[in-house]
Amino acid sequence: MAIRSFLAFELPVDIKRIIMAVSEDVRQLPLNVRWLNVKNIHLTIVFMGDVQEEQIRPIQDIVKDVCQGYGSFSIGIKGIGIFGSRRNPRVLWIGLDGAIDRMGYFRDDLQKGLRPFGIKEEKRRFKPHLTLGRFRKGARTGTHLDDLLSKYYDLTSPECIIEELVLFKSDLKPGGAVYSKLNGWPLIGKC
Repeated sequence: MAIRSFLAFELPVDIKRIIMAVSEDVRQLPLNVRWLNVKNIHLTIVFMGDVQEEQIRPIQDIVKDVCQGYGSFSIGIKGIGIFGSRRNPRVLWIGLDGAIDRMGYFRDDLQKGLRPFGIKEEKRRFKPHLTLGRFRKGARTGTHLDDLLSKYYDLTSPECIIEELVLFKSDLKPGGAVYSKLNGWPLIGKC
């Protein structure tokens, strides 16, 4: 049986609090967006997709080894943006700042270790973000999107520490994805 899964960091309380406030505010705008449940927002490092159940244990061994080589990461919120263009936006996201380059090496090491399991490798440079919502196809944004991007252009948060990588299982339900924590590994290394 295949398990839809991904590796991610749960967000620190201070960052989650800011995301909740921004999310509540932007939902008031007449934008044609499918909003994510704020409780489900996390920092994805590797999306693994469908993994065979018998591969989960050996994958966990690889992930544990990589986590033992890295120390915790400091992150903070930095601005808001979109993927796509203002005329044809696809995703509304909150940006991150902090130990991003080191986190990119961490992601690359995880991907290298997961390669033998057929997990698709992300080739683009690591650019972490937190997705707030996805614009519906053909969404008209008018000046509302410009106003939103201007209002939160310099959005920031206190610097926070993330120190445990989590393996999540994702079950797709009619009301949206439901995430379950399968395992977690502390970042205890020196790197």
